[in-house]
Amino acid sequence: MKGAPAIFGVLLLGLAGWFLVSVFRPQGQDPATNRTFVSSQQCAECHPEAFEEWNGSQHSISWTNPRVRALSNDFANQDCIDCHAPRPVFVTGIGERVLPRVSRRTEGVDCLSCHQMPDGSMAGTIHDPRAACRPTQALDLTRPEFCAGCHNQHKTVDQWRASEWPARGQDCLACHMPYRNGDPNQGRDHSFVGGTSLAFLQRAVELRGGREQDGWVVEVENVGAGHAYPTDERSRASDLFWRAKGSEGPWQFFYRIRDPYRTETDIPRTLVDAHETRRIPLDTGEEEGPIEVALFYMRSPFYEDPEAPDPDREATLVRSIVLEP
Repeated sequence: MKGAPAIFGVLLLGLAGWFLVSVFRPQGQDPATNRTFVSSQQCAECHPEAFEEWNGSQHSISWTNPRVRALSNDFANQDCIDCHAPRPVFVTGIGERVLPRVSRRTEGVDCLSCHQMPDGSMAGTIHDPRAACRPTQALDLTRPEFCAGCHNQHKTVDQWRASEWPARGQDCLACHMPYRNGDPNQGRDHSFVGGTSLAFLQRAVELRGGREQDGWVVEVENVGAGHAYPTDERSRASDLFWRAKGSEGPWQFFYRIRDPYRTETDIPRTLVDAHETRRIPLDTGEEEGPIEVALFYMRSPFYEDPEAPDPDREATLVRSIVLEP
């Protein structure tokens, strides 16, 4: 038992040392702020709701989506890599074109793409000292310029700037990252809802028409999109078809709404800009009775004018109307 006091003394010294290190540890040595973040999977434990929303979004599959890979020729078109597997926006610069990363590309546009700072720490819209990652407050996350590094490659943010929405206080987040249940205390929804949502598409445009003089005129009005409809060249299109009312025959194509890819110099730009009403004449030939007109939206369009909507290309029926003579 003679060694007991010595052992007890060693334990006391050890506890005292631990206490001194804990109390007087330099600020730069906080293990939370110095934690290395190398994957979005690390965010799931503390942010399960946001992680699951992101995990079900188009951002999470921006690298693995089969249609993306087909349109990019399996990313042989290397221009596509920048936005589909980007380095963090804070690293490449807000408003600047993002640069591609070489690691964990299968995570697509992930948590780190938006939230990681140049020093490896994390950013959020508030500073929360209780959070394991101790996020730095960075209100730049809420600015349209933050989205522009990817989404202005096809002039989407410029289209928003040219619209009435900035003056109305409606920005990218208002539509694509609304507060959960409309409650700011619940944070932003990370599902990044967009063209994959039928309700979202229907909110964007109205379809109407009628008989004028010798023929039909169809109108497509962009009432709710914060940019042109549909925005993004190459991989978005919206097509108009018609057929006789009650007909079981195929739809007949008559107009395409699309922004041509930069190399398609022989194709006109036909996007419907924000707040614009596009009037489109429709020649139905010898058909004189009532007709049905339908507007389809495609995220993987034909490059030539289609003969009929193709479900294999995700042709979504947005709106249809019946026109009487």
